Amino acid sequence: MNAKDKPVISIKDLVVGFGDQTVLDHLSLDVRKGEILGVVGKSGGGKSVLLRTIIGLLPKWHGKIEVLGVDLDTATEQERRALERRWGVLFQQGALFSSLTVRQNVQFPMRENLEISQRLMDEMALAKLDMVGLTPIDAEKFPAELSGGMTKRAALARALALDPEIVFLDEPTSGLDPIAAGDFDALIETLQRTLGLTVYMNTHDLESLYTVCDRIAALADGRIVALGPMETMLECTHPWVQTYFQGKRGGMLTNRLEQVN
Repeated sequence: MNAKDKPVISIKDLVVGFGDQTVLDHLSLDVRKGEILGVVGKSGGGKSVLLRTIIGLLPKWHGKIEVLGVDLDTATEQERRALERRWGVLFQQGALFSSLTVRQNVQFPMRENLEISQRLMDEMALAKLDMVGLTPIDAEKFPAELSGGMTKRAALARALALDPEIVFLDEPTSGLDPIAAGDFDALIETLQRTLGLTVYMNTHDLESLYTVCDRIAALADGRIVALGPMETMLECTHPWVQTYFQGKRGGMLTNRLEQVN
């Protein structure tokens, strides 16, 4: 395999659980550079567990994870911190600090990792907010003053604060109305294309899976049971995948998008 073809995230034989319950059961998955990968599975099926294990918030029982060529088991503390600067995370519900303004939230990773002046941090924060469609007025608001869509955009700006190569998104359109969700999908697609990002996105949103994802990974029974473009999902014989993508809602969306295209 050429270096340029090497996956930016490589997961081999991963086992994760809690107590006597196994959540991820010998799961393997590769994420390609520059793609938008949508990870789908039933609620409580392990999507967030997988994401949090990749970024080191949950321990694994078995298996190997490499991100950007770094083996997370053998990385030193210094290597790990350097790696974490190369990814950004948008957590479910945004996870903004309620006592900080939007601008201060975006600056939080900068303060932790960069030695730059306050003036430069202000300029950088406003630039990131502009990228996601928020204004200098929005920058001085507190999270409680934001709509759901604005909260997601502010959290995305924070995820982009250190110019990452990979962005992890956990249910980015959850809780948004269809118009706001569509706008956020379009924003993700634009930023991915403009910045050359690799996007790893947990989602249950069928519209997102159909419209912005290059590939989809279907998680069921603790493993990836289908991986590929939408055509692969529609051809998959796994019962949960069939129900999800070919059920009433999936079938209606398929027909609508076929008519548009």
